[in-house]
Amino acid sequence: MKICVLVKEVPDAAVEKRIDPSTKRIDRSGEKNLNPFDTHAIEAAMQLKEGGAVEVDEIVAVTMGPESAFRALHKAVSLGADRSIHLTDEALTNSDVCATGYALAKVLESESPDLVLLGQQSDDGECYTIGAVVADHLRMPSLTQVVKIGVHEGKLRCERQAEYGYDTVDVGLPAVISVGDAINEPRYPSLKAIMGAKKKQLDTKSIADAGIEADRVGSAGSRTAVLEINPPPPKEPGEIIEDDDTNATVEKIISWLDERKLLA
Repeated sequence: MKICVLVKEVPDAAVEKRIDPSTKRIDRSGEKNLNPFDTHAIEAAMQLKEGGAVEVDEIVAVTMGPESAFRALHKAVSLGADRSIHLTDEALTNSDVCATGYALAKVLESESPDLVLLGQQSDDGECYTIGAVVADHLRMPSLTQVVKIGVHEGKLRCERQAEYGYDTVDVGLPAVISVGDAINEPRYPSLKAIMGAKKKQLDTKSIADAGIEADRVGSAGSRTAVLEINPPPPKEPGEIIEDDDTNATVEKIISWLDERKLLA
């Protein structure tokens, strides 16, 4: 079995997220890191490989992003991936989720994976939908919000979070599965793995290398566009009730809740 894990470079969680007013997109000029949700996908792949229920030949980390995104791939390899693929090209700039999904699917087509794993969302855009878009292009079944993966009678038995509890679904391979962050606790890379990550195979591809049509990516190939961004309205200051008289304070609180119909 070959497992491909989709990963993404995102602004570091400690960096305040800002919107560039000229591009109406997230300002990515600060410190960046591997999307934390994707570390759960890598760990899920590692657990399948180490579990022994299926034979996993290799785990391939795949990303689409600017030149700096190779650092996210190094992190993915240090967490267990055997090699990585970096799709990077100026023509990909400003691709929306539809264009991104198409481009990633073209890279995956050449790899012919039995299983594609990814985190349920990215820490920046949080669109939740890239897995479904990729699966549609690859004509593979897709599952989202998966919190448990096992093997049953040659299929993957997955438990996924639903609105009122959990669904248990058997899915045949090949398939695309988006995992939730409750599925596992990602391991920490060892110093040896971190040092060895730079020596592992990293293939850099342009859109021509991947057979991607230029008019289907970037701004021209995107089906959505951000027209305007408005900051949220400032919050009104809260009301502070001094406890000079406990009974009067309780009455004020009850009255405040009652006015807003918050009392049963």
